[in-house]
Amino acid sequence: MAGFDDSLVREYFEMNGFFVRQSRKYAVQSRRKRADEEGDLLVINPSPQRGAEAPFQLFSSDLPKIGAAVVAVKAWHTTKAITPTMIKKGDLLEFVRKEAVEAAKEAFADLTPTEGQPLAKILVLPGIPATEPQRSESITLLRESGVDHVLTFRTILENLVQAVESNQSYAKSDTLQLLRLLRVYDMVKAAQLELFGGANSPK
Repeated sequence: MAGFDDSLVREYFEMNGFFVRQSRKYAVQSRRKRADEEGDLLVINPSPQRGAEAPFQLFSSDLPKIGAAVVAVKAWHTTKAITPTMIKKGDLLEFVRKEAVEAAKEAFADLTPTEGQPLAKILVLPGIPATEPQRSESITLLRESGVDHVLTFRTILENLVQAVESNQSYAKSDTLQLLRLLRVYDMVKAAQLELFGGANSPK
């Protein structure tokens, strides 16, 4: 399933104008990941907004403010939001280790158009708590650990479902084709798209 989730995130960044490099095609299970295996995707925006600061929780309208980033995908779909306890275990945060960040910068050496462009660390996850104090505690823990931004699957799905066109065949993308078919056969209604978070409310 990790391959599908990575593909979903990749399609999202590509549809929003980013170049995407997948760090590896294999899954690491029986050993600790090397530094260069921590990030799932490396993304770069060829035309970022200069001088614009993106918020901690990203929505699609914030993506132009991102220049380059290493992205870790944590598809724990058995829960709608991570908790402070889950964050404290540390399993989410290996990709922000100094060695992992340096490995990502090396991978970007031939791609980054602007020398010295900062490399953001983005964590893709089911969600963060909507209620206090768990929400504030989760954000504080993630920030202190070195995470620059979080992006939820809810935001990603909302953007992709709205972007696909029913009268287009996405034969080269199983992910987009599936989302298109959900629209063609009225599995996703207009009202449901609004519920996905069109108002950019925290999820």
